[in-house]
Amino acid sequence: MPSKTVRVAAVQAAPVSFNLQKSLEKLTKLTAEAAKGGAELVVFPEAFLSAYPWRYTFDTTIGAREPRGREWYRRYYDSAVAIPSPEADIIAEAARTHNVYLEVGIIEKDGGTLYCTAVLFGRDGAILLKHRKLVPTAAERLVWGRGAGDGLGVVQTDIGKIGTLICWENYMPAARMALYQQGVEIYLAPTADDLSTWTASMQHIAKEGRCFVVTVNSMTRVSDFPADYPPFTSEHSDRRPDGARWEAADILNHGGSFVAGPLGDRITEPLWDEESIIYADLPMSSITESKLDFDAVGSYARPDVFTLTVNTKPGTNVNFMS
Repeated sequence: MPSKTVRVAAVQAAPVSFNLQKSLEKLTKLTAEAAKGGAELVVFPEAFLSAYPWRYTFDTTIGAREPRGREWYRRYYDSAVAIPSPEADIIAEAARTHNVYLEVGIIEKDGGTLYCTAVLFGRDGAILLKHRKLVPTAAERLVWGRGAGDGLGVVQTDIGKIGTLICWENYMPAARMALYQQGVEIYLAPTADDLSTWTASMQHIAKEGRCFVVTVNSMTRVSDFPADYPPFTSEHSDRRPDGARWEAADILNHGGSFVAGPLGDRITEPLWDEESIIYADLPMSSITESKLDFDAVGSYARPDVFTLTVNTKPGTNVNFMS
């Protein structure tokens, strides 16, 4: 383990929801700011390009779908990112221009399906890792497909071994073990969870995996959505927790982004209720030091008792053979 320090930046910001072009402009600007701040790795939240569809089930109920929901699904699809695409090239150019590793949470479109995906770009703009969320949570399953094992990777870079899991798939022990086995050192956890329990979970994972955990969330307001977004219109039945109608300044997601060290300590404190870039300097040698008394896939493993098999094949439905 090289005795160096790596500066990372967790960008706690909201996209311009359902507007891919303006969200890309915001991403480019914030990446430049993070690089100016000395970051070598810049991390954006889950679904930053270009919406986490807060409080909307796209007008679906069991046994019925409504035309308005189909229209909004089309708008969601139109604001998603295909890989490859000119939009993906803009992200790559931001990484290349500023000589940073750049991970972005995107809504990826492939065929007619949307996926919640984290994409890691290298300093040269090449895609190093593309991970689709294995299991969308709760109502997310209405609009997002399921990922496959081909995205459960860890990539070696000049700043360390980087891997990622998205939001509540971090609660899947087998998925975490797959990253630990590959030697993850900088574990990226983009999320939409602002519950207080999330902070404890991230500290647990850092201590369990003996790795740095960078968790990054959006700080999102009603005003980050289009004026005609159904849940926040006056005629919609959705209301704030106190029963009142939604107002433009109301906060939907409070953030809570922070960085944890390999003994579970907080290197930075969670940031709430504001957009900002959180910087952290990671002393990489502390990973080795932390493994004196615990290594989940080494000294504290029992492969004679427990085994895990990971299918890394892509989730392809049809294979054509000549």
